[in-house]
Amino acid sequence: MTGALELLKDIKPVSWFKGLLCVIIIVATYNGALKWLILRDWAKEDYSYCWLIPFVVLYLIWEKRAELASAPSVPSWWGLIPFGLGILFFWLGELGGEFFTMYLSFWLVVVGIYWLHFGWAKTKAIWFALVMMLAMFPFPNFVNVRISVALKLLSSQLGVWMLRLYGMSAYREGNVIDLGFTQLQVADACSGLRYLIALMILSLILAYWFKAPLWKKAALFLSSIPITIVANSFRIASTGVLYNLWGPAVAEGFFHGFSGWLIFMFTLLVLLLEMWILKKIGKNEVKAKPSHPGIPPKEQKEESGVLPRFFRPPQFVMAIALLAITLGLSQGVEFREKIPIKQPLNRFPLQVGEWTGIPEQMEQQFIDALHFSDYAIINYTNRQGRSINFYVAYYESQRKGESIHSPETCLFGGGWSFKNAGAAVVPLQGGGSIRINQAFIEKGESRQLVYYWFAQRGRILTRLYQLKIYAFWDALTKHRTDGALIRIITPVYPHEKLDDASKRLQGFILQVMPALNAYIPA
Repeated sequence: MTGALELLKDIKPVSWFKGLLCVIIIVATYNGALKWLILRDWAKEDYSYCWLIPFVVLYLIWEKRAELASAPSVPSWWGLIPFGLGILFFWLGELGGEFFTMYLSFWLVVVGIYWLHFGWAKTKAIWFALVMMLAMFPFPNFVNVRISVALKLLSSQLGVWMLRLYGMSAYREGNVIDLGFTQLQVADACSGLRYLIALMILSLILAYWFKAPLWKKAALFLSSIPITIVANSFRIASTGVLYNLWGPAVAEGFFHGFSGWLIFMFTLLVLLLEMWILKKIGKNEVKAKPSHPGIPPKEQKEESGVLPRFFRPPQFVMAIALLAITLGLSQGVEFREKIPIKQPLNRFPLQVGEWTGIPEQMEQQFIDALHFSDYAIINYTNRQGRSINFYVAYYESQRKGESIHSPETCLFGGGWSFKNAGAAVVPLQGGGSIRINQAFIEKGESRQLVYYWFAQRGRILTRLYQLKIYAFWDALTKHRTDGALIRIITPVYPHEKLDDASKRLQGFILQVMPALNAYIPA
C-alpha cells in the first residue's frame, strides 16, 4: 500500500491531464468498436463473463502496485512496434468491416502507448494483466461457429456413449440425439462453449498464481479443455436420463440453466483438486526472481530540455498525435461510396435456360440480421424434375457489422455433417473459368452439394480474409466496398453420383452467369 501511495503522490497534475487526454482520444477513436463490444458481443450468453474481465485486469494491476512504484519509468521507442501494428489493424478493421481486427488494434494501441510512455520495466511488471485484456474480446463469428459446432458434435458423441453405458438406447444424427421416446437437440447453448472459454480463462488465472514449475502450470491450463468437454457431455447424458424419469421439464427452464451452473462449479472443483494433486507430484520449488532494484520515481533524474513538461516524453506526444490524425481521418473522410445494384434482384429472370424458377421470401428476422441491400432466393427446377436453390445477396457498402457472412457459418450444424469441402473450377461461356467453393454435406439420408463464391468489384473470391483485404484496399483506392454473395445448392438424389450433381450445378452456373453480370456491378 505504501508503494502505491508513493506512486500516486509522485504523479503531477500535468500527468493526470495527459492521461485523461489519452483516454479520451482512444475512446473516441474506437467508439464504434467499443459500443459493439459492450452492447452486442458482451450481451451474448456465451460471452457474458466478459463483463468481469476489466475488473480482473484492474485487480491484477493493483496487485503489482509495489513493483510498479519501484520500477523506473524510462520511455522507450520500442513501444512503436505494437502501436504501429495497432494503427495498421485499425484501418484493416475499419475499412475491411471486421470488429475483431478493431479489438486487436485497440489492445495493441493500449499496450504500445503504455510501453512508449513508461518503458519496458513497468510494461513487464503488468504483462499478465495486459494479456488478460485479450479475454474481453470474443472470437470472430466464423471461428466461434466452427468451435461451437465441433463442441456440439463431440459432446453429442460422448453423451450418447455415456447414455449407452448407463443402459439406455441412444442414436445420434449430427447434433440430434434420438432416445426412442424423444429427441434431444444439442443446440448452441449446450455446446459447452460458454463454459469452455470461461473455464480456460479461470484456469489461466489459477496457473498464474500457482507456485509450481512451468510444466504444472501448463498442465493445469490445458486440462481445462477435456474437463469441460467431458463435464458438458455428462450434462447432456444426465438430461437424457432425467428426461425419461421426469419429462421435458428437465431439458428447459430453470433446471436447464441450473444444471449449467452446477456443471461449471463442478469443473472448478476438479481444477482445484488437480492443483492439489499436482502439488503432491515431484518438486514444487520455483526459483525466486531477483527483486527489481528499480529506482523510485521520486529519485529519478528530471528530464532535461527546454520543452514544457506536457510535451515530454516525445514518444507519448507522437503517439497522441498519430491517434488524433487517425481519429480525424476515420471521422472526416468517407472511404466508401454506396454503389447501387444495376437492377433490383426481384427482377431476376425466373427462366434460365431449361430451368424454371419460383421466388421465395426470406423471414424478416434474417433480413434484419444480414444487413444486405438486396437479395433473391429462387427455387429452380428442370424438365427432369431436378432442383436447384439459388441465393444471391448484394451489399452496396460493407461496414463493420454490415458485411457479407460466409455460408459456412449457416451450413454447419443443424444435423448436417461435412463429408467433403474444397474448391471447384467452373468453365464459363466464351472461354475462361472461375474458381469457387464447394461443399458436400449429409444429414441422414439427405445429401446436398453446395457451390458458393463472393463477387467483389469484378473479382471472384472464395475466402473471408480475401474479402477483408480487398475491401480495405478498394476503400482506399476506389472508394468502394460493394459486393455480393452467390450460393447454389442442389440435392444429390438417391442412386445419383456426386459428379452428376456437380455437372448439374456447373451447367446452371454456365447459364446464370450472364444474368448475374447484368445485376452485380463489376
